[in-house]
Amino acid sequence: MVVLALVSAPLVLAGCDERSVAATQTSVPDVSVITIAAAPKSIVRELPGRIAPTRVADVRARVSGIVTARLFEQGSEVKAGDALYQIDPKPFEVDLQSAEAALAKAEAVFEQTSLQSKRTAALIAKQAASVAENEAAIATARQAAADVAARKADVARAKLNLEYATVRAPISGVIGAALVSEGALVVQNDTTSMATIQQLDTVYADFTQSAAELGRLRRDLESGALQRIAPDAVKVSLMLDEGAHPVEGRLLFSDRKVDTHTGQVTLRGEFKNPKRELLPGMYVRVQIEQGIDNDAILVPLQAIQRNGGGTSEVYVLNAENRAVLRPVRVGTEIDGQSLILDGLKQGDRVVVEGFQKFAAGDPVAPVPWQQRVAAAPSDAPTTQLR
Repeated sequence: MVVLALVSAPLVLAGCDERSVAATQTSVPDVSVITIAAAPKSIVRELPGRIAPTRVADVRARVSGIVTARLFEQGSEVKAGDALYQIDPKPFEVDLQSAEAALAKAEAVFEQTSLQSKRTAALIAKQAASVAENEAAIATARQAAADVAARKADVARAKLNLEYATVRAPISGVIGAALVSEGALVVQNDTTSMATIQQLDTVYADFTQSAAELGRLRRDLESGALQRIAPDAVKVSLMLDEGAHPVEGRLLFSDRKVDTHTGQVTLRGEFKNPKRELLPGMYVRVQIEQGIDNDAILVPLQAIQRNGGGTSEVYVLNAENRAVLRPVRVGTEIDGQSLILDGLKQGDRVVVEGFQKFAAGDPVAPVPWQQRVAAAPSDAPTTQLR
């Protein structure tokens, strides 16, 4: 037994040494870290929006009558002034002929009364006519002249109604479905539309942003925390399902009122649409470049920890490579990253992955963090820095 004990003792000691070395080796876990590098970044806010046409016109009849022809292809491009519908012109042609005949009669009466006025004026100079007769002749001539003017107005109105019998496009754009067909009766000043034309070579994108964010942005610009991109210039671009729209636009205005139900402010951008790819009602994501942060600090979202009080913290490595908690103030989420407003500085090493391997104060072995490919963006509004 003594011999066996002496023989087995070195083996036990050797096993203990191996476990001690293994424990020492595994006691310092590898964790992924990033080194903070502040740099100027453009703040790009991504907001949901809808496409709207720049101009919309409902085609309506300006005279009453029976539609005899439709002169356009539904869904085609039309130019301002193109003929769209033909209303039966015969009643208006008859009205024009009647007005022209009345004008001819009035002109004949005017000519007769003018001659009579001149003869009376000559007779009164010879004292062969009374003053009353002269005044009556002058008044009659003036009445005849006024009647001629009225008849000319009737002729112009008749011509206008005859012209209105051909319904023309009020604006250039894409015309939709025909809402009336041949044989239908249309009524002057009726609210029923015959067709709708939308101008799509340039479109609007209406989107909303919270009033709180706009107020914070304004304060940051005034305090100097953010710099303006350019005086009175805001860049906007569109994001479609298949990617970015190739044409950048411009911000037209920001509404001066807040929606009482949502707390949102409406903004509108203008975009060129030469290929008619952007259609009214289409859902888009609008990226608006609002300012420049000269010392932007970004960390991945998974690096942010929440304590029991609900405040944000991150693990930072000190000089001895020990992970210590540090409170931070977090700004907007930006494509898998958080903008740190306070708590971190240039050169800090922040733990991104491997939190399950250590506790606060433990030594760790830092390994550079390898960023994974970001997932496709969701439909929810996000903010980006680029």
